[in-house]
Amino acid sequence: MREATVERITKETQIKGELRIEGTGIYEVSTGIRFLDHMLELFTKHGAFDLKLNAKGDLDVDQHHTVEDTGIVLGDLFAKALGDRRGINRAGYFVQTMDESLAVVAVDLGGRPALVYDQQVTVTHVGDLQTELLEDFFDGFANHAGANFHAKIKYGRSNHHKIEAIFKCFGRAMSYACSTNERLKDQLPSTKGLL
Repeated sequence: MREATVERITKETQIKGELRIEGTGIYEVSTGIRFLDHMLELFTKHGAFDLKLNAKGDLDVDQHHTVEDTGIVLGDLFAKALGDRRGINRAGYFVQTMDESLAVVAVDLGGRPALVYDQQVTVTHVGDLQTELLEDFFDGFANHAGANFHAKIKYGRSNHHKIEAIFKCFGRAMSYACSTNERLKDQLPSTKGLL
């Protein structure tokens, strides 16, 4: 079983997370931002991971530290659980509908962080979440997971549906990227021989 526990404590946030890659979609998430919890629950269910994550942040100041640091912890959890990444597919992508919205997410766990995020969200908040902070969440994830992460909304009307489509895609793309390939079980997924 590939699993990890990470604890991140700063003057702004205290976050503890537990991840099992070979999970069944079980989640227990509490960040103090209910819409972010909902998105992480979708990610976990659609990726068939198991995730426990508890975050306490300075929400009286702003949501920024909590949202960004949650992305950092999620990235750290995957980096730790994947170890040297030997035998994994490394890359994955998914195209997901959510009613009238369509999203595409592609991820490469090759050790080189990069983020391209084009979400076409036209409101400042969905539920209780400041929507601009999702870019910071995914940037924190990409940098700490060692991942190229590209997410794009192709079209849609509902801002809620647009974000939901991204998180469902995120889970399914990560599920494939983390999956092991029996033919490559003793190999690093790179022609360089190093990730």
